[in-house]
Amino acid sequence: MSTDYNYDEQGQFFPYFVATMLLLALGPVTYSTFAPSKQTGLQNNPRIESTFKPADYDHIEQHKRKKRKESRRIKRMVFLAVGWSLMAYMIYLIVTASALAPKIWDPYVILGISMSATEKAIKSHYRRLSIKFHPDKVKLEGNDTMEAANERWVQITKAYKALTDEEIRKNYQEYGHPDGKQSYSIGIALPQWTIADGSKYYVLAFYGVMFGIVLPYYVGKWWYGTKRYTKDGVLMETAGRLFKAFEEDCDEKKAVEILSAGGLEKFKKDEKKMEGQEHIVESAIKGKVPSGVMKALGKMDGWKRKTYGLLWAYMTRTKFQDAKLDAEKLDVAQEAVSWNNSLLSIALAFSITKPILSAMRINQNIVQAIPPGGSPLLQLPYFTEELCERIEEFGAKDHWTIQRFMGLPEEKRRQLCIGKDGLTEQQYEEAMSVAQKIPILHVEKTFFKVQGEKSVTPNAICQLVLKVRVVPAGVKPPPVDPKDLEDEDPAEDDVDALIGRTPAKSKTQTGSSEKSPIPTNEVEKSGLLAESGSSLPTLTHAPFFPAAALPKWHVFLADRRAGRMIIAPMTILQFPEKTDNFQVQTFKLQFGAPPNAGEVHFQMHLVCDSYLGTDYKSSIVLKVDEQRMFEGRPREEDEISEPDEDSLAGLLASSQGKEVKRSAHHHHHHDDSDEEDESDTDGEEEEGSATDTDTDSDED
Repeated sequence: MSTDYNYDEQGQFFPYFVATMLLLALGPVTYSTFAPSKQTGLQNNPRIESTFKPADYDHIEQHKRKKRKESRRIKRMVFLAVGWSLMAYMIYLIVTASALAPKIWDPYVILGISMSATEKAIKSHYRRLSIKFHPDKVKLEGNDTMEAANERWVQITKAYKALTDEEIRKNYQEYGHPDGKQSYSIGIALPQWTIADGSKYYVLAFYGVMFGIVLPYYVGKWWYGTKRYTKDGVLMETAGRLFKAFEEDCDEKKAVEILSAGGLEKFKKDEKKMEGQEHIVESAIKGKVPSGVMKALGKMDGWKRKTYGLLWAYMTRTKFQDAKLDAEKLDVAQEAVSWNNSLLSIALAFSITKPILSAMRINQNIVQAIPPGGSPLLQLPYFTEELCERIEEFGAKDHWTIQRFMGLPEEKRRQLCIGKDGLTEQQYEEAMSVAQKIPILHVEKTFFKVQGEKSVTPNAICQLVLKVRVVPAGVKPPPVDPKDLEDEDPAEDDVDALIGRTPAKSKTQTGSSEKSPIPTNEVEKSGLLAESGSSLPTLTHAPFFPAAALPKWHVFLADRRAGRMIIAPMTILQFPEKTDNFQVQTFKLQFGAPPNAGEVHFQMHLVCDSYLGTDYKSSIVLKVDEQRMFEGRPREEDEISEPDEDSLAGLLASSQGKEVKRSAHHHHHHDDSDEEDESDTDGEEEEGSATDTDTDSDED
């Protein structure tokens, strides 16, 4: 047997090598590009329509276009398009080469018979082929030649003997060919010039650079890049600085100062170029921010001072003369939301109520571009600070919420808004339209319960059941059906409900045919009708924020006296029912009941992260009853038949002192003793064994 080494001068094996190298590079890049992102695309979500445009509308739109362009990853997409096109061409070459490659020698295929054919059938078939293909009898047709006919007959003869002759069959079975061992060649998937004396060093250098430097560099960059960020999408270094700056007694203004620690990566590199920019920012916001903010600015320097100033400039809606500063202001505002998510995670780890609420509420200020302590009415289009002061009667203790303002009579609202230095009729109508489309959760009922039980017992799996409705400001909802405020336990065969899994189709998606209990014009006026045909939540109305955002509501329980969070928050992202008919939405916060009996006083917080003045707070009491053995006679529907005395269950029950059903012969001999031993179980249940745990909340 001889062995030959052949180089791939005709490119027969080279496509395999190129395809393998391409797959190593394209696989990770494709996955990282098209892997599901943590941030859901919001292009198809419905919006609250408004023609209002902020003063720096052009800068905001330019910033959005810039971010959309960055998110497309043009360079990476071009690389993938070229790479996969080349991969498709390599696959085409591989398929073509496979079709032209020599086939494995198979006598059954040559003779055209089945592998299950007997020796008699093989001989009979061979005789028929000899009549047709023997060189002395074959008839040449077309381009067929005598040499081709002789070669065909030789192959037929070899195939016949490989299946009938003992010696030839042995060669075929052992070596795969009737002639015995065959010489073979090893194909190298490279052309010969690659190892020639003049080029082999260049080829080796190329492979050394590709596999020793380039590939490890990009793999390491991708790997360590994924490890540099927290689950909130914040750099580990930034999260560490936020943690160091965190304070337990943190209010909204202090939260802005903590968030300014996130600007290091953005401004540290250009620290020399931004000399003097801090003073421009400081002079622009002077007079618009509290004096404490200016004092805090004076104590800072460098990148932190600039970040802090830009955050306040954004929230006070300050427009710079420098377009670059306006762009940086919007960048900082958008990134501040991610920084704040990290700050909220830190606050939740400490379980202190004040910083948790501060982190949730400062997100409202960032999204709506309103400084801490600003009026919630500034969320409405065309509303200015001067107009808000006039509406709130300047000097009042508290700012007005949108709900309070929309609760005024229509004539009073028009009188306060329309006129000199106020709004036009068209601006007023648009502002009222937006106000009536902002989703506000109205809590109808809250109570604790244990699934399948009448009362809450120690260490039980307890649920806080929250019954709410989406009631926009200025819209009077219909009365609530008492049945909607009840919470029935799911059926035993409803696996989704028992394990808390969301069913495949919600009622919104199944197309409920229920009619709205309020007039159609009121539904259209509320602006919620557009949501009924779509399962996607409506985007936050935030014309000053340079990105699309979804409103989220956080629900958690806290101890008011200790000032600590007791039960971790539940986040509401989407409503399970339709909102166009003010249907009651049900949410459940599950936790473990206290180990001891008694009353536990909680303070429930419902906080929206996108709209100011929509928070809800109430006191709620959890009654935990002592776990007692059931003493009354069971009801007919609860009765369980006693096991037979002679059965295995009866023996186990008898050993534990429980009653069992006597056998027939035993019952016949001991009727009298059974009557004497029968105990009277017709007792009354103890008071409090069926404690009502529906604890309606009292709003503070």
